[in-house]
Amino acid sequence: MKGILYLLAIFTLGVLGGIFADQILCPFMMEKSIFEPYGLDTRTVYVTKEEKITIQENTALKNAIEKTEKAVVGIKTVTKTGKISEGSGMVLTSDGMVITLAELVPAGSECCLFIEGKETSFQILKISVADNLALLKVKNNNLLGLSFADAGKTKIGEAVFMLGMISEKGVSFLAANGGMVRFIGENYIETNILEKSSLKGSPLLNVSGEVLGINTIAQDGKVSAIPIAKVKSFVGL
Repeated sequence: MKGILYLLAIFTLGVLGGIFADQILCPFMMEKSIFEPYGLDTRTVYVTKEEKITIQENTALKNAIEKTEKAVVGIKTVTKTGKISEGSGMVLTSDGMVITLAELVPAGSECCLFIEGKETSFQILKISVADNLALLKVKNNNLLGLSFADAGKTKIGEAVFMLGMISEKGVSFLAANGGMVRFIGENYIETNILEKSSLKGSPLLNVSGEVLGINTIAQDGKVSAIPIAKVKSFVGL
């Protein structure tokens, strides 16, 4: 009988000791820095302002790509000499107005235009070699046109991305590259993006999916854009 009472006493003390340790002792001791090396610190982990901004920008970029991808067109050109070049353009209006670079549709060349991977016939409505812009018209209707950014609100250091079409073995793929605005000139927007020439003619967009300009790519891969204000003036919008 005494043995049973002894065991019950030990059990009761054990239960009370466990409650004391769980509710009082452990929370108190976890506040002490001596336990930090052992991973016992369960305090709230705070996300910094910079981390929040990065998460928000990444989410916004993903949403912007999904919002604008159907307005990007691919262009493939074969010149008189047989040289093949590739680039992109973008849909301006739902009734089939498309803008691209003049260098992608040179006179006397054979050009193909692709919308959502399908080849589409087109005609050149207007072209300016000096401005390096060309306005095209496709027969497709109910297309997705892009919104234009307010040029006056574009800032140096603003996050931007380019979205264009590339092809491989006859199959077209969407491609994106991002960076920031490095300099804003009267006739161009300079970025810190480096890219292959196959994405020239693609739109430069902000993280809201608004068009800042049409991309040109130098021989060293540096990306600059013809400002959207100049594009609108050329088109007559």
